[in-house]
This record gives sequence, C-alpha cells and structure tokens, in this order.
Amino acid sequence: MSWTKRQIVEQALEELGLASYVFDMQPEQVESAKRKLDSMMALWDSKDIRFGYPLSGDANSGDLDQETFIPDYAVEAIVLNLAIRLAGAFGKVVPVETKAMAKDAFETIQLAMLSNPPRVQLDPSLPRGAGHKSTCHPFIEKTCTKTVFAPDTSVSFSNE
Repeated sequence: MSWTKRQIVEQALEELGLASYVFDMQPEQVESAKRKLDSMMALWDSKDIRFGYPLSGDANSGDLDQETFIPDYAVEAIVLNLAIRLAGAFGKVVPVETKAMAKDAFETIQLAMLSNPPRVQLDPSLPRGAGHKSTCHPFIEKTCTKTVFAPDTSVSFSNE
C-alpha cells in the first residue's frame, strides 16, 4: 500500500509545524494543499520525473484518499518540496535546513531519473533502412519507451 495524497499533505503540514492543527483546518485549505501537490507533481512530470502519480485532469477532481504509487525513496523529496510550497499560504517561514534537505532530496531523484533516461519510440511503420539486410523484419519494432518508477521498479510500461 502506498502513500495517499492526504498523508503526503499532512506530512508536509507537519514539516511546517502545523501537525496539531490539521484537524482544525477548513476542508478548503486541505483541498488547496492537494491542488498544490497535484500541480507540483505535474511540473515534475513535465521534467521527466515520473512515479506513476495519478494526475487529475481537473483542478477540483481527485480524491484526497487516493493512493499515489510513490516509492518510499521519493516521499521525503515530495513532502519537503510541498512544505516549501505551502509555507506562504499558512504564514510560515521555511527553515534553511528544510530548504537544503528538499534541494538535496530533489537532486537525488533527478540523478536517479538521469541514470535511466527515456527511450524514443519510433513509428512502427518506419522502414529500417537500406543498411538493414534482414528480410524477416523490414520495419521498426515496438519497444518500451518510458520507464515509470512505480513501487516495483522492475515494472515498465510502453506506449502501444
């Protein structure tokens, strides 16, 4: 079982020193924190940092108790970076140590993603070319294009 969006938001608020106030928050505040989490993960997705996080198509959609499929090694980076994003909305100042830990955790995830770069998928109707002499497979074959770092990192998905 992976972390839910609610658990990540609560951990980020706890990092800001708001743990005991989570139950006193308005639902709109928690929903706003979830939207910031979703937007941060969408930004990371555009930077090719993908964990299988369920991105919602609408700002008001998505369930706080939805599982995120984030592996344990990435939770700290997400919680700390979310805490930095939420600090201004709650009138909190982020300690320098928290900023440094968030930066270090994010860079560690970036290095992990760089060590396994995505492969480009070619069109299956594209001929192999004149240099390819095999008559069995005259066209490019479909291959796995993008590895998604899911809880089980041995699993990969392809666009077919």
